[in-house]
Amino acid sequence: MINFLSAVDSLATEPVKNAAADAAEQTMSLWELFNAGGWLMWILLALGGIAIFIFVERFVAIRKATGVDMHFMNRIRDYISEGKIRSAVELCRKTDTPIARMIEKGIERIGRPVSDIQTSIENVANLEVSKLENGLPFLATIAGGAPMIGFLGTVIGMVQTFMEMQAGGGAVELATLAGGMYVAMVTTVGGLVVGIPAYFGYNYLVARIEKLIFQMEANSIAFMDILNQPVK
Repeated sequence: MINFLSAVDSLATEPVKNAAADAAEQTMSLWELFNAGGWLMWILLALGGIAIFIFVERFVAIRKATGVDMHFMNRIRDYISEGKIRSAVELCRKTDTPIARMIEKGIERIGRPVSDIQTSIENVANLEVSKLENGLPFLATIAGGAPMIGFLGTVIGMVQTFMEMQAGGGAVELATLAGGMYVAMVTTVGGLVVGIPAYFGYNYLVARIEKLIFQMEANSIAFMDILNQPVK
């Protein structure tokens, strides 16, 4: 009786073991998945590396640009009210931020018409914002283009699969068809893996730049108020 039960248990567990062994054999590593996607995966890998570089480089630059001393404008006000124009310029150069360079240009134009000072400040502000946005269009292009490249790989893989079906006279096993579709979908996954983070990264950097623009406008108004203060 015991031998019979043991035989039944072995028969019941044998399909499970075989299924587990088959699953282990069918499991693919990330490198194998990458190679299965074909040559387009190398393009997606390059785009992913470029996207990471642009995001990190712009993040550091924008973070540095927004690091303005809270008492910066107060010190500028004190220097200008005391007539220490040179000290105000040196403070701006020492601070070395877009806002400081914008205020520095305004200080250098003191004595000219207010409209000229305002125009010079706006010109510097536009140049600084343009510098901060350097590389962002390419990041946006990667965010939109990577999924399309991935979809292109899927379409190419499907076309190859159907061509193999036609070459075989239409008699293709389901496992072969499923395998071809599986490989084709790898590029779509790769495109989304690159495109989605690039999309969120782009919007995050744009939001940070818009916040800096608001700070630049506020400091510009504060500087013009300093110049328009009545002389005591």
